[in-house]
Amino acid sequence: MGVWPPMSHAHPRYWNTWLAIGAMRAGAWLPWRLKLWVGKAIGLAAWRLAKRRRHITATNIRLCFPELDEARQRRLVRETFIANGIGLLETATAWCRDPEHLRHRVTFKGQEHMARVQAKGKGALIIGIHFSTLDLGGALHSLFFPADVVYRPHDNPLFERFMTRARKRIFGTAIDRHDLRGVVRRIKSGHNVWYSPDQDFGRGASVFAPFFGVEAATIKLTAKIARMTGAPVMPLIFHRNPDDRTYTLEYLPPLENFPSGDEVADAARINAVIEAAIRRHPEQYLWLHRRFKTRPRGQARLY
Repeated sequence: MGVWPPMSHAHPRYWNTWLAIGAMRAGAWLPWRLKLWVGKAIGLAAWRLAKRRRHITATNIRLCFPELDEARQRRLVRETFIANGIGLLETATAWCRDPEHLRHRVTFKGQEHMARVQAKGKGALIIGIHFSTLDLGGALHSLFFPADVVYRPHDNPLFERFMTRARKRIFGTAIDRHDLRGVVRRIKSGHNVWYSPDQDFGRGASVFAPFFGVEAATIKLTAKIARMTGAPVMPLIFHRNPDDRTYTLEYLPPLENFPSGDEVADAARINAVIEAAIRRHPEQYLWLHRRFKTRPRGQARLY
């Protein structure tokens, strides 16, 4: 009897991954109301069972929203899990279906800002944000403007293949986050590149800048890419509307006088833009991420 190659995608180690992919494909085709119900159920189950992630989320919200009393903070934690549960179904929809079927659900504001950039034949650096609607936002954006995407490869090679194929269908090119030359080359050739600078990538890649009043390790690469390419930096905001049936995307005007040459000031400016966007719908942000994992030297860990 033959032996499967150790990395064969038919190997039993990947059976759970195949089940997850199958569930995503099935979830993408659920009727809209059922999709919302399933997403909420997943979010509530995670809120009850994922104690570690609930602690991370509660810590982030306590740090970032000190003006809220404890009861409101707890509600926001619960709402965050629900929004991110729905986000799993939205991601499945983005990866497995043609976004054209959602065009009637989208309002896109500020298109004129990107239209002016494209009229000049220039590529832009699009500042995306890790909302629960991230991948669906990318799919909806593709209905109006083309873009490449910078992403972190998944550790599971089968899921990485599935995810990359899906994103290449939505975006022009999926670029590994470590491939700075690839990002610069695509922008200089006139392509828009979607880039999300709102996660903690460690001390070496970052400077500390305020985020919701808390010193946060903030990646320096945003200003570096803008400096190397001369590309306009375009903040993009996207969220699920309160009716849970429609979505809004909005381009803000390109950042003026960016980069400034001051790494901390530039990082703080990007954080301020992201913070203002999050405050519109704070429950839809990925608070489950350890945003304050890296601390200034001498400060205690927060998680």
